[in-house]
Amino acid sequence: MKLKKQVTVCGGAIFCVAVFSLYLMLDRVQREPGRRQGVSFPRSQISVLQNRIEQLEQLLEENHQIISHIKDSVLELTENADGLPGLLAYQTNGSWVLPTDNHPTFLSVSPQDCQFALGSKGQKTDLQMLDVYSLLKFDNLDGGAWKQGFEITYDEHEWDKEPLQVYVVPHSHNDPGWIKTFDKYYQDQTQHILNNMVLKLQEDARRRFIWAEISFFSKWWDNIDTQKRAAVRRLAANGQLEFVTGGWVMTDEANSHYFAMIDQLIEGHQWLEKNIGVIPKSGWAIDPFGHSSTMSYLLKRSNLTNMLIQRVHYSIKKHFAATKSLEFMWRQTWDTDSSTDIFCQLMPFYSYDVPHTCGPDPKICCQFDFRRLPGGRISCPWKVPPKAITDLNVEERANLLLDQYRKKSKLYRSKVVLIPLGDDFRYDKALEWDQQFQNYERLFNYMNSHPELHVQVQFGTLSEYFDAVYKKNDVSPGSKPPSYPVLSGDFFTYADREDHYWSGYFTSRPFYKNLDRVLESHLRAAEILYSLALSHARRCGADSEYPVSDYSSLTEARRNIGLFQHHDAITGTSKEVVVVDYGIRLFHSLMNLKRVIINAAHFLILQDKKNYRYDQSSLFLQMDDRRQNHDTLPEKVVIKMESLPRYVVVFNPIEQERLCVISVLATSPRVRVTLADGSNLPMQISTVWKSPTDMVADKYQISFVARLPALGLSVFQLSESFNYRAPVKSNVAIYLRNRDVTVSKKEPFSVKILESSTDDFFIENQHMQVWFNGVTGLMENVKRKDGQLEQKVRAEFVWYGTRSIKDKSGAYLFLPDGEAKPYVSNQAAITRITEGPLFSEVISFYQHFQQIVRLYNLPGVEGLSLDVSIIVDIHDQVNKELAMRLSTDIESGDTFFTDLNGFQIQPRKYFQKLPLQASFYPMPAMAYIQDNRSRLTLHTAQSLGVSSLHSGQLEVILDRRLMQDDNRGLGQGLKDNKVTCNRFRILLERRATSNKHISLVSRLYSMLQALAASIFSRTSTHEVQESRPVSFPSLLSHITSMHVNHAVLAMPITPQPHNIPPIRSWRPLSTPIPCDFHILNMRTLQSEMVSAPGLETALILHRKGFDCGLEAKNVGFNCTTTQGKLSLRGLFHGLDVRSVQPMSLSLLYPTEPFNSSLVSLRPMEISTFRIRLV
Repeated sequence: MKLKKQVTVCGGAIFCVAVFSLYLMLDRVQREPGRRQGVSFPRSQISVLQNRIEQLEQLLEENHQIISHIKDSVLELTENADGLPGLLAYQTNGSWVLPTDNHPTFLSVSPQDCQFALGSKGQKTDLQMLDVYSLLKFDNLDGGAWKQGFEITYDEHEWDKEPLQVYVVPHSHNDPGWIKTFDKYYQDQTQHILNNMVLKLQEDARRRFIWAEISFFSKWWDNIDTQKRAAVRRLAANGQLEFVTGGWVMTDEANSHYFAMIDQLIEGHQWLEKNIGVIPKSGWAIDPFGHSSTMSYLLKRSNLTNMLIQRVHYSIKKHFAATKSLEFMWRQTWDTDSSTDIFCQLMPFYSYDVPHTCGPDPKICCQFDFRRLPGGRISCPWKVPPKAITDLNVEERANLLLDQYRKKSKLYRSKVVLIPLGDDFRYDKALEWDQQFQNYERLFNYMNSHPELHVQVQFGTLSEYFDAVYKKNDVSPGSKPPSYPVLSGDFFTYADREDHYWSGYFTSRPFYKNLDRVLESHLRAAEILYSLALSHARRCGADSEYPVSDYSSLTEARRNIGLFQHHDAITGTSKEVVVVDYGIRLFHSLMNLKRVIINAAHFLILQDKKNYRYDQSSLFLQMDDRRQNHDTLPEKVVIKMESLPRYVVVFNPIEQERLCVISVLATSPRVRVTLADGSNLPMQISTVWKSPTDMVADKYQISFVARLPALGLSVFQLSESFNYRAPVKSNVAIYLRNRDVTVSKKEPFSVKILESSTDDFFIENQHMQVWFNGVTGLMENVKRKDGQLEQKVRAEFVWYGTRSIKDKSGAYLFLPDGEAKPYVSNQAAITRITEGPLFSEVISFYQHFQQIVRLYNLPGVEGLSLDVSIIVDIHDQVNKELAMRLSTDIESGDTFFTDLNGFQIQPRKYFQKLPLQASFYPMPAMAYIQDNRSRLTLHTAQSLGVSSLHSGQLEVILDRRLMQDDNRGLGQGLKDNKVTCNRFRILLERRATSNKHISLVSRLYSMLQALAASIFSRTSTHEVQESRPVSFPSLLSHITSMHVNHAVLAMPITPQPHNIPPIRSWRPLSTPIPCDFHILNMRTLQSEMVSAPGLETALILHRKGFDCGLEAKNVGFNCTTTQGKLSLRGLFHGLDVRSVQPMSLSLLYPTEPFNSSLVSLRPMEISTFRIRLV
């Protein structure tokens, strides 16, 4: 009753605030006639105002419906509060009724928090990439010497008053694994490059060199003496050596998740600061296969001022070159005040090697790659070799090269030009250092000594070039030069020539893409638990007992995950032996992270920390899943039931409460699960199968419902009891479809066998009914129970082949032989249906895949979407790619939406003028289609390629088996396919109707803002703000994505020879986290002196942008937003936040002084805080 009154008061307050705001606005108009100097409203403006007032009145009348809706919810909650825990009832309509846990939940979103996604007026960018795609013909005309461009001309006198400045930047691109493994590359080439660098740069202070990959540099650093280290620090301090980007690797930007992108950036930056004392200023990304605006945002938040990119569609390069737009301020699509702008250069030509960087003619530029001098191992494909520079030829050679410099400079807006000088693993021989530097020095000396040439040329670093551009434009570093364009959007999908689109690598080797995400989730869980456990151990004086050595396991895992973000690792574009090396590293770190999590959980659940004893040989807990090796799927551990109870500790790695079903395997079906107070939990017992029709003896799946605290550890007791009333067993039905197979049955389960039936069937929960085709066993449609609305959601599987002539699909390229063909099986599929009170599932078994669709019978997040897993095995196929297609009746037209790195959403369009392969995009976390009535989102637990080739469709590539190389340097196809489990969630949401409170409050707030604007704005009311190319998931969708990517971790307590010490569940948070906040990481920082944990923690927060226009369902926990405010004071149980220092993203720059524990984030903002917990 008290809650009911509070809700009523809140609803009334909303009404009063709205009316009072309207009164103040109208009162202001009446009281300030002089300020408007007698200007009267035009008749049209008065009409608009009148219409808006009428709409406002209608909205205010609907406020009564809001209160009624909330009151009904409270009454329903009160009525259900009398349910008995542990008991299950079966309704006559065919659905199970679960008892409530007497836990009131609500969704309370501030209307101001909804405004961001509605698109407040922002600054329109000069270049929006969707618009650019619409504009271009993609006709690929022959441009002459610059094949993909055009002829460049210039007036020889245009530099007479302002000489051309040329910065030649030597570099060596070192892949941390590709054709060779990371260690083999280091041994054969990288160590020699860096050893020569120290010697050769010291020979002449004018020489320069840039380096990007800190993974290699740190390995080399560990193997050199103090004298060399000192020399490196000197070279970095005097500007001869520049570290560009400074990440652990040059990360892939398509498949990588933003958690891992940030983590590898922090690892590299922290290493640089501690070992060399430098801070990167400029980003350098010359080899990732397409570029994401997420990366530009992360660099900006890390306080870098400039960046350079290279692999962009050749037609876009040509267009940008023709309009002098190759340098621009890159802005996020959702940015309203240019705070995310970062200055970016796009390299104009085909590649980053020497033939394609000095100017538009590779035949000429190759002659100035002095590594290719006659007698060497490599030569120029254009059959004109370089010539050593002598006094006899320097004039001719200098003029030939200067012509290329001048032509390249004509593509940019300033008279400063950047000339990279390098390639893959260059400068590994001392001879090449001499060849390049000595010949170029002769050319530079000649040019600089002839003032009639009007050129100043020198070796430079990347930042020296950018600084010169800023100086030419008379702006400070990082500022927008006058007349330079502003760009928003991304640069996918990349094509380097003809119709060769690099959309294959979005899916290549999906097994390891999935393993990467599993490891990322474990790393985040381990970081958070380790940071909190170590802080509690220090507080209670038990840190001497705690295994602080786990910190080295964390460091190793950070670096192995970082290594795998390399643009030839997570992309699936390495040699098979290199893939194995990556896999072993990931597997090794996964095992170590499980140990870190177990050790922290052990400490935190103990009631008396004095009982803590760390025994490396016998861990207190074990994980409930186990992998045999790096290329196999995990298997569940079976809990052996004995006379004594068994305990299971479950960790919830997300920062919100979680109502979910937890499943473990046990040796007995007669199990009950209880809480610490002895109360029984609702359960479902299911059989375990070893094949589609064969049960496993003496192994049972025990599923129970629990509400897990945010970031908390919950303890459950499993007891075998012959006297306890048996829990509900699931029912099984098997569609054999006339297959001649035998079904094995084992007690106590019954199985219904349907020999020849092809009738459609359904599974259901309290929210929906999901229908399946009786012939295929695949999903057909979803019927919502609240309105009996039926939505077509048909799943089908299709094959893509590859071309029969000329170029074929490979690890990088997707070159299909036309549209996809339906998957046709030689035998009818067997379908097994399991139904129970907690979940129902349908598994259809085909020759090359099995699809598992599970529907949870829970309120909140888990019950509002479909859990879909597809186990794929195409090892016997030749040049085939398997795809899942979802076909709906959503009228999405040619528009669909994919995420960028799990961080933001990018609208996409299907263009008829482009080939099919151009319409596939990376999907690291989700993709959706929508119309004005509904939205269907496909959430994914691994990055895959996705498209929407027809209205109402989403199509995702599941795996690729290709027998040949695609001529991009790898020299292999994709023939090492593993049995892979791709995991998804399908979420179907409706657009909010007028009687739902989220939509009403948002519309009311929007109406008041619009009313104020029409009265006080100087702009006329008929001006319409163009909608920005921006979209956001709903809050429900964000949380669903978290559930998909961060599974709960169940840890059975190892049987003990003696009684286990007293344990309890553990809740780390004192107050709820706003549900648009995400704790991206809590990373214990390294101590200053040694590789050991320090006293401070990096708390990385992300405030998500979300769309309030989708129906607000009960998400199952207390979901509130706070306009971006979060108080860190008192946030953690038993710990005080002693200090809070806002930092740049990678912790290299402290920001403004901070004397409060109240942090404030703007929508979409990611911020790092250096905190100390005591």
